[in-house]
Amino acid sequence: MSKNTAVLSPNDGIECPLCLGEGRLKRTEVLDRLGVKDFARVAQLSAEEAFRLLQEKHTTDNQAAWSRFEAELAKRTADMRERHKDELHAAQSEREALVRRVEDCLREVGQLRERNQELEGQMAKVARVGKREEMDFADEARTWAGVCLEKLSRHGDFILSYRDPSGKPVEPQILIDNKDKATIAEIDLDKLVRDARERKLRIAVLVARSEEQLRQLDLDCRFGRKDGVWVLRTTRQWVPRDLDVLKPLFERMRAQGPDFLENDAALADEVRRSLCDLDRIESELKKAAKAVTSASGLVVKYKERLGTLCEGASLKKPSQSVRVFSEDLREAGA
Repeated sequence: MSKNTAVLSPNDGIECPLCLGEGRLKRTEVLDRLGVKDFARVAQLSAEEAFRLLQEKHTTDNQAAWSRFEAELAKRTADMRERHKDELHAAQSEREALVRRVEDCLREVGQLRERNQELEGQMAKVARVGKREEMDFADEARTWAGVCLEKLSRHGDFILSYRDPSGKPVEPQILIDNKDKATIAEIDLDKLVRDARERKLRIAVLVARSEEQLRQLDLDCRFGRKDGVWVLRTTRQWVPRDLDVLKPLFERMRAQGPDFLENDAALADEVRRSLCDLDRIESELKKAAKAVTSASGLVVKYKERLGTLCEGASLKKPSQSVRVFSEDLREAGA
């Protein structure tokens, strides 16, 4: 075959060896007339069929392998589930319990948030009440003669001291803490003492709004020593009187030093008894004032009744008028 001979395709025409090129036949027709098979075409078709069969077998094998894998996976999963059934059940129960705990925690967090808001509101209210109490006390204390009052930002409300003739504050300085709450607690006294020690002061005064806010313990020992600090428990009504009673004590403390009272137990006891006696005297005076007020009201009442009896005396028998008047006097005496 010549090097320049071109490769013919199955549909290319060639010269017919029988008709010497006078007619043109297709290559496939010539090969068919000669009884020769087209091996190239057969090979192509055979290769395509082989690839098709191979691909079909591969697909079938692949599907069978996946089916076996899925069956084996299902079997082993079932075996593992059966083997770990109790553990799985316990894990599910634990998960449910954990979910319930999370829900409970969230609910508790919500409740704590609401309670925190309420406490913040109450704290703000208490702060407003305390601020108002401080302002009221400051306005009242500034009217006292010879007294100097300094407002504090922390460790107490005020520092109170007396003035010398030149107007200069003198020792001892007194730490003041105002309280307006249902009952004074021991923690309030501890805080007052801690604040006084922080400022290196030896005298502190806890001022309640009213007598009812003091405990019986406070009323029995209104002036006493606690952790090196002399603490006076008093009220807004009593504090001017108490400071006036203790003023000679402060003058001796200024002259002899802050420790003189610690060395004179008898004087300290006498001061405590004096304050208790003054409280009892004031209580009796309150009762007497109440009795006087009540008696004054009864006088006005029976004066009006006597006038009414006198006006109606002419309409009643004398004995009846006297009897009614006697009964009214007995009621007044009762």
